[in-house]
Amino acid sequence: MLRSRIVPCLLMQDGGLVKTRGFGAPKYVGDPLNAVKIFNEKQVDELMFLDIDASAKRRPPDFKRLRSLAIESRMPLCYGGGVTHADEAVKIISSGFEKVSVSAAALARPALVREMAQAVGTQSVVVTIDVRRNRLLAGYTIHSLNGREKHRTPLLEFCRQAEDLGAGELVINSIDRDGEMAGYDLDLARQVRAAVSIPLTFVGGAGNVQHMQELIDAVGVVGAAAGSMFVFKGPFRAVLISYDRPARLA
Repeated sequence: MLRSRIVPCLLMQDGGLVKTRGFGAPKYVGDPLNAVKIFNEKQVDELMFLDIDASAKRRPPDFKRLRSLAIESRMPLCYGGGVTHADEAVKIISSGFEKVSVSAAALARPALVREMAQAVGTQSVVVTIDVRRNRLLAGYTIHSLNGREKHRTPLLEFCRQAEDLGAGELVINSIDRDGEMAGYDLDLARQVRAAVSIPLTFVGGAGNVQHMQELIDAVGVVGAAAGSMFVFKGPFRAVLISYDRPARLA
């Protein structure tokens, strides 16, 4: 039986972990391997690593680093960043990760999603979609490459296409709410939930466990992911890795 998951989403840049705000102003928050060790002790549901520069710099995944993270981890892992071919997904899964995420590459060549599903199985293929609210059209626009490239494909159309091609999960990332810690975009969550039937994870905006509970109450079983909530403490955003769960999921 599926249940909701609470997922720390960690951003990697130049070998370290950073946290952004609105996809900009990255702040160093620690070492990836050390974070894995800490989250091991906190019995995290799942851990997501996204290399935010790999695709923008056309750099392949750092397979050596990924192997070291997988060896240390006692929890399911998802990785995204720089994956452009199915054989790269195979190497990542072989290194010990359970899921591989694609974003810009899937937008540029949607057939990649099918190729990955055939190579590693639907359950291991994640399509991450970065979106920004379009104030003029009262909808959402897909972006890629750290928010720099805008795409014309309608959000819900691309979500359905990814599902049809074999994606086992979608991660919907709100650029507007990234790092704000003021709550998820529940309208966005409801729209995507109504459009597809595969598992969903939402990230962008969580600042406390109540925000996560509100998301789960709004759309049902879902992945509630966050970055700032798990790496910052207090109004001055001191770096402190933590892990909390909504009371109903404890």
